[in-house]
Amino acid sequence: MNFIAWLIVACEIAFWVVIILGLCLRYIFKKDKLGLFFLALTPVIDLLLLIITGMDLYRGATATAAHAIAAVYIGVSIGFGKSMIKWADERFRYYVAKEGTKPIKLYGMEYSIHNLKGWGKHVLSYVIGAGFLAGLIYLINDADRTEALLRVLQVWTLALGIDFIITVSYFIFPRKKTV
Repeated sequence: MNFIAWLIVACEIAFWVVIILGLCLRYIFKKDKLGLFFLALTPVIDLLLLIITGMDLYRGATATAAHAIAAVYIGVSIGFGKSMIKWADERFRYYVAKEGTKPIKLYGMEYSIHNLKGWGKHVLSYVIGAGFLAGLIYLINDADRTEALLRVLQVWTLALGIDFIITVSYFIFPRKKTV
């Protein structure tokens, strides 16, 4: 596994560490401002990944799937980051800090709309990540060195289409409450 692949793993671990640390500080130690500081570090992690990946490619590295996944990771982190933090916050508050109300499960039209909003976040993530990938392909301007970026972009485009079909299916076959 190359350096960029390890960096992505490290950034994903750092992402969850700062979220858990931020939530612990916020709810267990009642340090709201310090907890918010750690939660706000998540975009800094993404920026660091973007800078290092860009520098690696700029210095002449041939793009790998890891470079492409870095762009996907950044897009997903920006598109879904706030909702992932909210999701973790709600569950941490209820299950660990024993505060607040139990997170609710959605059914029927509410669930369908929730998934449509999730698909909208996927589109936002795609636009950001695909923008980075297209920008790198354009800047490097060498098809042999950017083939992996294009392949990941093609697979992600297909995944976005499949996600749309699944999202539409929730409106046709709404999720039912089980007894």
